[in-house]
Amino acid sequence: MEAEFWLQRWREGSTPWNEGVPNAALRRHLECLDLHPGDRVFVPLCGKAEDMWWLHEQGFEVFGIDLSPIAGREFLGAHGLSYTETRHSRYSLLESPGFRLFAGDFFALDAGDLEGVAAIYDRAALVALPPPVRQGYARRLTELLEAPILLITMEYPEHEIEGPPFPVCEREVRALFGERRRVRHVGEEDIIERSNLRERGVTRLVEHTYLIA
Repeated sequence: MEAEFWLQRWREGSTPWNEGVPNAALRRHLECLDLHPGDRVFVPLCGKAEDMWWLHEQGFEVFGIDLSPIAGREFLGAHGLSYTETRHSRYSLLESPGFRLFAGDFFALDAGDLEGVAAIYDRAALVALPPPVRQGYARRLTELLEAPILLITMEYPEHEIEGPPFPVCEREVRALFGERRRVRHVGEEDIIERSNLRERGVTRLVEHTYLIA
């Protein structure tokens, strides 16, 4: 997917991937990350996910990145938070107490931008990327941070719709991360009844959760 595809969706306000509530698998499996209050959690391709607010309520500092600054502005605005927005050479940065949200290309981040991050939560990044990009994403994520990853993917009959989001099977997750990290499948749930993908013609949708450490 070209960057302009996502930027245009944010400009149009067409963001159906936004669940609007904290993800159930995140709430169920967060303890796998063994975090402590005050720890920093990085959320790649964060959008305006309520998952970030829920993590904040658990006592964590949230770092996130999305291509469009509209995502961060809408998230912070929805929660009545004042913030500063500064332009840097590689990204814009929105900051508010407890939140550090980058607007720009994930691949432009360096380790210094994410200093102190204790864990990664990915529900929307890997499944948003087409197959040719996933390998580079997985490699870059594990190069940037040694932190454990709570990864949520989905599987559905691939012929039923054209992604994003894309189905990502366990075999692919292990191929992407298994050489550098230990991959453990920690849960799965059939979520078709509460997913808007049903309206697009998907007949079966299973969400899978992995701990990659």
